[in-house]
Amino acid sequence: MISTSHIIQDAPVSHGMTLFFSTYDSPVGTLTLVAGETGLRAVVWPGRDWRHVGLAGVSAEPGRSRVLDRAALELDEYFAGDRTTFDVPLELEGTDFQLAAWRALGDIPYGETRSYSEQAARIGRPSAVRAVGAANGRNPVSIALPCHRVVGSNGALRGFGGGLDVKEWLLEHESAARA
Repeated sequence: MISTSHIIQDAPVSHGMTLFFSTYDSPVGTLTLVAGETGLRAVVWPGRDWRHVGLAGVSAEPGRSRVLDRAALELDEYFAGDRTTFDVPLELEGTDFQLAAWRALGDIPYGETRSYSEQAARIGRPSAVRAVGAANGRNPVSIALPCHRVVGSNGALRGFGGGLDVKEWLLEHESAARA
């Protein structure tokens, strides 16, 4: 689980704001990590653009920062099977509903799954199952906020920004590391 104290809500992205990015070679492809001064803003999957995670029109420069280095270290530990929660600070911008849905993602234990309906109930909106799915689809920090742990009510894998094969890989990785 990720502590919701690591989620910085009041970090609006403004046009002209400069962020920093670096690439991270993972077992599931090369990810692009994007950070502001105080937190991770995005984990972008190969083949995706930044608009998908709410960073359209924002400039980013390649570089290193304390936040990017920490995110890369925590991802190294996660992929090695040594990290089950993320502590890197997050700078997230979204609606109140999206932020609630993303916080609920951080409460799903490592190696476990929840259904979209369970997630909707968790945030007090049991009839908002589709909206939860849409919010998860806009989760800008995949893996750190584990939207891959959300499945259909019958246990079937449903949409994921990195692709269903990656979602399956991440769930199997967590299951094996937990065992």
